Amino acid sequence: MPDGLLPSSTPAEPQPPFAIDTPDGRSRAVVDAVLPAVDGGRFAAKCVAGEHFRVTAHVFTDGHDAPRVMLQWWKDGEARRRELPMKLRYNDEWHADFVPPMAGRYCYTVVAWVDAFESWRHELVRRVDADDIRLAARVGALEIRAAAARAAGTEREALEDWALALEQGAQDPALEAAALKALALDEDLAVTAGRYPDRRLEARYGADLPLVADRERARFSTWYELFPRSAGDAPGAHGTLRDVEARLPLVAAMGFDVLYFPPIHPIGRLQRKGRNNALDTEPGDVGSPWAIGAAEGGHKAILPALGTPEDFRHLVAAARARGLEIAMDIAFQCAPDHPYVKAHPQWFRWRPDGSVQYAENPPKKYQDIYPFNFESEDWQGLWCELKSVLDHWIAEGVTIFRVDNPHTKSFAFWEWAITECKRAHPELIFLAEAFTRPKVMHRLAKLGFTQSYTYFTWRNTKAELTDYFTELAQGPGADYFRPNVWPNTPDILHAALQGGEEAMFRLRLVLAATLAASYGIYGPAFELLEHLPRGPASEEYLDSEKYQLRHWDWDPDSGLRPFIARVNRIRQGNAALQSDRSLRFLDIDNDQLIAYLKASDDGRNVVVTIVNLDPHNAQWGFLSLDPSEVDVPRDQPFQMHDLLTDQRFSWQGGRHFIRLEPERVPAHVLVVRRRLRDERDFDYYL
Repeated sequence: MPDGLLPSSTPAEPQPPFAIDTPDGRSRAVVDAVLPAVDGGRFAAKCVAGEHFRVTAHVFTDGHDAPRVMLQWWKDGEARRRELPMKLRYNDEWHADFVPPMAGRYCYTVVAWVDAFESWRHELVRRVDADDIRLAARVGALEIRAAAARAAGTEREALEDWALALEQGAQDPALEAAALKALALDEDLAVTAGRYPDRRLEARYGADLPLVADRERARFSTWYELFPRSAGDAPGAHGTLRDVEARLPLVAAMGFDVLYFPPIHPIGRLQRKGRNNALDTEPGDVGSPWAIGAAEGGHKAILPALGTPEDFRHLVAAARARGLEIAMDIAFQCAPDHPYVKAHPQWFRWRPDGSVQYAENPPKKYQDIYPFNFESEDWQGLWCELKSVLDHWIAEGVTIFRVDNPHTKSFAFWEWAITECKRAHPELIFLAEAFTRPKVMHRLAKLGFTQSYTYFTWRNTKAELTDYFTELAQGPGADYFRPNVWPNTPDILHAALQGGEEAMFRLRLVLAATLAASYGIYGPAFELLEHLPRGPASEEYLDSEKYQLRHWDWDPDSGLRPFIARVNRIRQGNAALQSDRSLRFLDIDNDQLIAYLKASDDGRNVVVTIVNLDPHNAQWGFLSLDPSEVDVPRDQPFQMHDLLTDQRFSWQGGRHFIRLEPERVPAHVLVVRRRLRDERDFDYYL
């Protein structure tokens, strides 16, 4: 073979085309993300029925064609999907709101396609050359004629007439290009054509995202905890459910809407704890209500000393008549003499010495409590029985459950049980009592718990409160984690309250009630300033109601009750305080003063709260609040109406002097009153 010459080759046989594993490669729209999506759609986002739920989508296409984007939503189990057009905000982000009409489970997703008709219109707007306009008109006539083929009746005729007019006009030299362009851009006819798009190449987001719509109390609730056994009038006498019924006017007058009881079941006698958690009992010791179960029954029974099932049903009805709901404590654990221990020994962990492993949280020991073993071979039987406990109390009229230590039970169980219960009863509310690691608390919220306890009790400085509540209101958990904040519980008397200063109790109450849409107190201990700890460095109450009867002062004017009533009336009268998303902290140049703003969805109700965190000394500083931030022109004065004291302050400009004396009122709760003028040119404020 001569140098420089390549060897001849035989032409290759034609190869079959490559297999392309895609439905239709002509689909050009991309739905890159749909939000909110909790863990990519593994868990449901949460909203409130009857209120707007916003969906955001990241949608684009190659080139400069116009995508058309639609939000689809439907009730879980329904075949029919409702559609809403999404609007472009900026940077390829689209949004739309839908309103779930009732509590229940829903799904949503997004579809998109390249809209040839709208793309044509967008291009035509920019064309100025007469020949370009005439050619574009003919292209548009083809798109309109295609839309007409998908239409019917008079709208089909209108579109066919429009297409014909464009085709004829494009070829009529007597018709000026400007007139032809105006005809092509007819807005009314464009709306008609838009109703009949070509969706053959639409793209769909890769997941149907779940949504749980709850009733309003899931978002906004005010809780009062009370031990029924201490509700009596006489010292030393065991209270009853009928005694609790006599306390309903007091609780309702303070502005609470949820009345929560610790467990009301029979209390175990074996290993019963004495006063102040003593291991040895004395005659008359009543034990801990969380040590559930005795010869009288277990989780479906009522402690006989409290009353009967009929008494309970009567109490539930009486509470509802006063605008209160009874919340039942669910503590899935057993006393040593609970009937389950003998009937189902496989549900517990047995130690080599033949005893059952009791509950421990070192250094704390709970010899009177046996945890369930969720790794039991009979785990399905255990699950079904525990769910039957929930079913029992639902049948008795309970719609709210506060769940004790849910993080010590199987996560899989909670997801199943809550889902199944809410599938049949979407009005149910589950509050997770879990003071534990953040990721664990968030997982419980994802699994279905409607509300969650928080770290509020241990957040006391300005920096701690600001960081934590900004995270709760604006962090990723905002789509599913609803905080319920408590300044105290039967288990927790924080050191901040152990001084007994009334100002500290007041300021912690104001913080809880205004920072979060849902809050609660353990009473009467809180409003009566109970503050003595069990010992040095302890967060437990001395003479804790967990282990003994207490006798309380039930006078409606005692302690902080009038103040609590006022705070709760403020919450009820101001939509801004009934949700968490709008919370924003304001700059104030004193670390002992904390200031924050909340606004209603429509922006009409704006509340600014300022709290003196020092219970001993007056504090002052300058607050930065530009009038434009509260929808007031910068050159206009406006009123700030203190709802705690009924004082009114005239503000103007962006810096405002604040002074708070804790011995008087340690906080301002200020609603913005904007100046209006009537027909007689008088100023007034709303």
